[in-house]
Amino acid sequence: MTFRNITVAGGGVLGSQIAYQTAFHGFPVVIYDISEEALAKVRDRLEKLKPNYVRDLGASQEQVDAALSRIRLTADLADAVRAADLVIEAVPEIPEVKRAFYEQLASVAPPHTVFATNSSTLLPSQFAEATGRPEKFLALHFANSIWRHNTAEVMRHPGTDEQVFQDVIEFARAIGMVPLPLRKEQPGYILNSLLVPFLEAAQMLWVNDVADPETIDKTWMIATGAKEGPFAILDTVGIRTAYNIAAGKAKSGNEAYAKLADKLKAMIDQGKLGRESGEGFYRYPNPRFKQPDFLR
Repeated sequence: MTFRNITVAGGGVLGSQIAYQTAFHGFPVVIYDISEEALAKVRDRLEKLKPNYVRDLGASQEQVDAALSRIRLTADLADAVRAADLVIEAVPEIPEVKRAFYEQLASVAPPHTVFATNSSTLLPSQFAEATGRPEKFLALHFANSIWRHNTAEVMRHPGTDEQVFQDVIEFARAIGMVPLPLRKEQPGYILNSLLVPFLEAAQMLWVNDVADPETIDKTWMIATGAKEGPFAILDTVGIRTAYNIAAGKAKSGNEAYAKLADKLKAMIDQGKLGRESGEGFYRYPNPRFKQPDFLR
């Protein structure tokens, strides 16, 4: 593996986690986001990640501080990728946004730089041409709370070079992940092929007024022994991501997804973004589903 300098494009919830996990394992990381205002939010997200590594991984204060010191933030894309060996893209789950980003990225990144998309549901072949280097492009998908849920799905498209595929698998292992190679494109990879239909089924019960989110979560938790229900999971995924997926499916004329997108948009407009903002379907840091009487 020849990767050393890593750039993460998009400092949202998962982008920040990817950057911090990478820096925690010794790699210098640059985070690119579109404005200084966005970068201020990234700084806050990074600081809030440190206690998780202390609590869940037994890291020392020195280790978590050192990880943060290896991260640099910039709103200048050319500056962000000037020395990049690998760019991990974590921009919004909107095809037009991703395509435009790759066209811009291709014009400023060095020829040797490998591009990887962290898209949750979109295929790398949708953007391969826009990258200008389809053989150096593939998907690298992480689950949320990646320091604990340390899966890394590595999915090639038909034009991905085999050595690039193997190098990204090795990189994933080097940052403490369990690499899960996918040699054939699959919308949603493995994890989201299982998770997205589950979350959408729950959301449709809500949209169709069958039951409220707490009742749906309570049903799932009691019946399966799960620690969280689908709406608690949606708060972790982020309401904006759920909205982008629903809005994308609504474009086909599906009225149910249009109704769902409207309800999620109303939450976003109220600042209810999920765990990130302290409120989504639940309020944090002490959500209702964690209370002793929730399952009664």
